[in-house]
Amino acid sequence: MTRFTIASFNVKNLIGPDQEYYRFEKYTPEEYAWKEDWLADQLLTMDADIVCFQEIFDEAPLRAVIAEADARGIATNEAVVPDRSKRYHRKAIFRKLAYTPYTNAHLAFAPNAQDGGPGQRRPGVAVLSRHPFVGQPEVIQHLPEPLDIPFRDLTGEDAGFYRLTRISRPILKIRIQIDGVIITVFNCHLKSKLGEYPPAADGSAPKEVDITNYDPAGRAMGSVRAALRRMAEAWVLRRAVVKELQAGHPVMVLGDFNDGEHAVSSEVISGETPFKNYAWMRRHDATRANDRYTDAENEAIQEAIRAVRLHSAERQFIRKSTRDMVYTAAFGGTFESIDQIYMSRHFVPDEGGTLGEMEYFNVLNDHLTDGSHAEAPYNKLASDHGQIIAHMRLGPSDV
Repeated sequence: MTRFTIASFNVKNLIGPDQEYYRFEKYTPEEYAWKEDWLADQLLTMDADIVCFQEIFDEAPLRAVIAEADARGIATNEAVVPDRSKRYHRKAIFRKLAYTPYTNAHLAFAPNAQDGGPGQRRPGVAVLSRHPFVGQPEVIQHLPEPLDIPFRDLTGEDAGFYRLTRISRPILKIRIQIDGVIITVFNCHLKSKLGEYPPAADGSAPKEVDITNYDPAGRAMGSVRAALRRMAEAWVLRRAVVKELQAGHPVMVLGDFNDGEHAVSSEVISGETPFKNYAWMRRHDATRANDRYTDAENEAIQEAIRAVRLHSAERQFIRKSTRDMVYTAAFGGTFESIDQIYMSRHFVPDEGGTLGEMEYFNVLNDHLTDGSHAEAPYNKLASDHGQIIAHMRLGPSDV
């Protein structure tokens, strides 16, 4: 029986000091030192075997954070974990207190293909793993062929199409081997809810960003564009997930979805929820009013849908506990979960999975505050996201 933990960590703009990442935005050496200190402390607390990071501009600062977490973890081990000379050194409590350094861990960084110069930087993603990678990591960002999403008017007439040629931030796909089991892990950071506004004809700033001349309809259209892009990116991820599942590979998807579990974009990634019974439904090719699917067809449809579904770690945890709320972000008076861990049915015993199961799920969110409050602390140097961790066990269920 093997246990492992897997986590998602949006670090919020990790880059070295005195580097302008967005226009006029950069860290002083003092600010960077504070941020590195905070991130290292969070990573130490998480102590996860696999960590999917988002908003990484450069690899070097991330390695510095990992090294600092290791230094603190090793020092903590020396202080609290008894050496072998103590007769009680094998007790479970000390094993749980021990931190495992990332000394021999594997790190993959996927820079953003749209990364620019000072003031025009774009963040990438990374995966850190104590377990070995199998093969080379794959990056999905530039699409080999444009994704065209056709539309039809309600009259049936052609209504044009939306084209996606690349996604806003890379998706990092890595196969990781854990005790002989190979799991395909996807780390993603989908388009945010911030509006997209096309520049003016003369190349000047979009008129919608001038909030002194507030354009509510224009701002709403910006949100529509952002949502459309996010859902298209979700479909690109879904296509890659389905390919892995149909090849028989267990899958876990982590990252900043920028949407809640029940948002359309999240449901695109997870797949459809099957109806309890399709035998009562009229057939798609019905030739008479009572022409319905057979019981055998119902079972086949159920299996086809369930085989490629993903399941929310957060939802599984809430079902098993008395906790009724988990949140990973707070903005404008709204607390919500936009960071997700999804897993294929291989890890869900209730869905027939026999590979393993999630034993526990936790979120580190004490640092999050409602940013709309007048006295809320400024969180530039911490993160505006909570960190989520799934505690997994490989092997048959005890139930």
